[in-house]
This record gives sequence, structure tokens and C-alpha cells, in this order.
Amino acid sequence: MKKKKMITRREFIKRTSLAAVGGAVFLTKPEWAAMGPSGPAKAFQEGQKSKVVLVRDKGVLNEQGRPVPEVVQELLDTAVEELTGKPDAVSAWKTLIKPNDIVGIKTNVWNYIPTTAEVENALKKRVMDAGVKEANIAIDDRGVINNPVFQKATALINARPMRAHHWSGVGTLIKNYIMFIPDPDNYHGDSCASLASIWEKPHVKGRTRLNVLGMLTPQFHVLGPHSFNPKYVWSYYGFLVGFDPVAVDATGLRIIQAKRQEFFGEDRPLSPPAKHIFTADTQYHLGTADPNRIELVKIGYDQDIFI
Repeated sequence: MKKKKMITRREFIKRTSLAAVGGAVFLTKPEWAAMGPSGPAKAFQEGQKSKVVLVRDKGVLNEQGRPVPEVVQELLDTAVEELTGKPDAVSAWKTLIKPNDIVGIKTNVWNYIPTTAEVENALKKRVMDAGVKEANIAIDDRGVINNPVFQKATALINARPMRAHHWSGVGTLIKNYIMFIPDPDNYHGDSCASLASIWEKPHVKGRTRLNVLGMLTPQFHVLGPHSFNPKYVWSYYGFLVGFDPVAVDATGLRIIQAKRQEFFGEDRPLSPPAKHIFTADTQYHLGTADPNRIELVKIGYDQDIFI
């Protein structure tokens, strides 16, 4: 089947401009992303929705299933341009990151489905394009507590892949910050329902400028702790990107649930349920998990989109 080409942002806006009339007005200033738990909730109270961008391109994976660096960069650039309303990637990133920022890129190194070097390099490139010195940028996962750059970080970029998870239902952007605390095992109770409380810690709160949920090859089912089975992994060819981590995670969860229904031939809920996404909204007010409060923008490859 011939690959459907990514449309340009200009083409996308032209095609959907009429649909946008009467919609919510979106915040594009970096302060919104850096406000922490009060940001998304305040935005909704003012009549605004959390914007999530789904970008996909079948060419993002090569024949071996590895990410293609140039296409990864293009997808992430397209998403950030759409979020900020800027015409190019560099000017878009300059609304998120300032030259004097100290930036930690929080990734996920799980061997089977990591964030990937291609994603890490694409994000680091744009942070440097925004004027940040390389010495003031770090990419880390399990060592963030002791990483000197993360200890001084004024800005965080949160990037990890979506996958089903034994303790939390799904591994998410919200859960990705569990490495910022010294006792992560203490957050495993009640389906990890209290994960969003980590985002209120002083060294984390208000620092996250962008959330990138990898949907290149998600895993939709697990059979135990640290479980991996290629049978339950599929090529989705995309990313979900936004300022509101709860809205991004909730959208990813809907895709995972739809894939599970297709695969199993019935509505089979995750076990345990992804309770932490909903408590992040209703209890911790980190963002919104309600689809009615999320404005989802879809760009690119649209087959088997599941949402």
C-alpha cells in the first residue's frame, strides 16, 4: 500500500480552518506548560480545552522497525508548531525554552520499548536550537535524582513510550516522573493512583514545558511484571504531544483500549485499571482526562487510527 504523505501544517490549517470556528481559544505561551498542576485546570475553567496533537507517518519506522531520525524530527516539529501556532520549529521551541534555561529531558530506558535515541536526539536538537548550551542539557531516566543538570533544571521535557503496565494499567507521562522520588515502590499501591502527587514536588512542579508520548510501537497487553511479548505490540507510527500530560495520557489510553478491543474481539478492560490518569484529573487537578475537555488534532497517516 502506498504510504500516505504527511500534510504540511499550512495544508492542515487550510483544510480545518472552518472546523475551528467556534472552538476554544488555546493558550500557546510557555507559561501555561510551566505552571504545573494549576495550568490545565485553570485553562478549562476559563473555557479553554487542553490541546493534544496526534502526528503519524508510516515512514517513521524502517523495514527493521527502527525509527527513522529525519521522520521523527519532522513529526515532532509538526506537533510543536501546531501546539504553539508558530510557522517553524525553531520559533516554536523558542516559545517553550529560553537560552538561559537548564533543561532535563526525562526519558524511559525500558529495554524492550524505550524512548529511543532518535526521539531524544530530536528533542535535544531543538532545545539547542532555542539557544541552550549543550552543557546545560541532560537526558536521563533512572539517574535523574543524582544528575547535576536535573538537580538545577529550570525546564523539563517529558518523553516516554506508551505501554500496558503491570502495576499502573499503562505506563504514561504521569508515571514517567516516578524516578524523581527515592521511594518509587511506595507509589505502586492502589494501581499507582497517587502518581500525580509527584508532579507537586518542589523539584518538579511547574517545570514541564512539553510532554511527548511515544506511540511508535505501543504494547497493549501484559501478563506480569516487566512483561514483554511481541504478540501484544503493534506499529502505530506516531506521537501524542501536548502541554497537559493528563490529556495526552488519556488520549493514549483510549487508543490502547480500542486496540485491545480489536485484538481480543471484546471489550477487555486493563487489569489493573489506569486509575492514576483519572485521579490526576479529579484528585490532583494536574490536567484533564475528560475527552470533552480535550481538543484532539490529528495530522498525517490516518489508517487504523483507533480514535
